[in-house]
Amino acid sequence: MVSKEVILTQGGLEKLEKELDYLKSTKRREVADRIKTAISFGDISENSEYEDAKNEQAFIEGRIITLEKMLRNVKLINEETDSETVSVGSTVILKDLEFDEDFEYTIVGSAEANPAENKISNESPVGKAILGKKLNDVVEVSVPAGILKYQIVKIS
Repeated sequence: MVSKEVILTQGGLEKLEKELDYLKSTKRREVADRIKTAISFGDISENSEYEDAKNEQAFIEGRIITLEKMLRNVKLINEETDSETVSVGSTVILKDLEFDEDFEYTIVGSAEANPAENKISNESPVGKAILGKKLNDVVEVSVPAGILKYQIVKIS
């Protein structure tokens, strides 16, 4: 089975490595201590503290496996993008042609996407629509509410 390439910026890579290190070095130990303490309470068949700690342990181990798999398949993007064409790593200002509003987005890989930080995935509808486009191009994005039209007013 071929694993999907994980596109990250250097900052995104460092964030994932830091999370993995924290889970392995600190969080694993904390949960193991919680399990040990819960076992010391006696009968574990009706011990909610034990159940809760075991569930957290399973979640942490699953996240560790996910992060390790992602890190094995990382493709770092060059953050020195050209300002002629939209690519992963570009920061783009789009003008909504219907409402005459500007939006600024940074195009990142899906693992790093965070709409609250205006980081959108290259796989999102807007990300897909603007990749490869040039300054002043108009793109149409199909969304459940209809078609949105954006003009690319700045690429950096």
